[in-house]
Amino acid sequence: MEGVDYIILYVRDLERSVAFYRDGIGLPFRFHDGGYAEFATRGTKFGLYERSRLPELIGRENAAEGGLAGEVLFLVDDVDAEAEKLRDLGVEILSGPVDRPWGHRTLHVLDPDGFAVELAQEIPRELPRNG
Repeated sequence: MEGVDYIILYVRDLERSVAFYRDGIGLPFRFHDGGYAEFATRGTKFGLYERSRLPELIGRENAAEGGLAGEVLFLVDDVDAEAEKLRDLGVEILSGPVDRPWGHRTLHVLDPDGFAVELAQEIPRELPRNG
């Protein structure tokens, strides 16, 4: 890994947050699909994910104040190999590896301070993008 590929914030109101970052901050909007929105930023991608959908993503609610606020995502070549290595190191796995319809095989883990880290391997998409 040579850089951070995505920063994803977990938000309470996706539409309100999209409007803030698009209309207020001025980020160019890219797409919205299945509780996720992404902006057309150069380099590291910036996305928003609905907190109410966290159980299906990471297997935990954490939608209450003080819960997980976001994640950092790194693209990897082999998410299964990464999962095995992290298990051997005793890292807490939240979910995965699992194939996602948006075109990633994902693994969510907790770092030592309780931040969510996603490792993702690109795979063929199952769902078309909306918006």
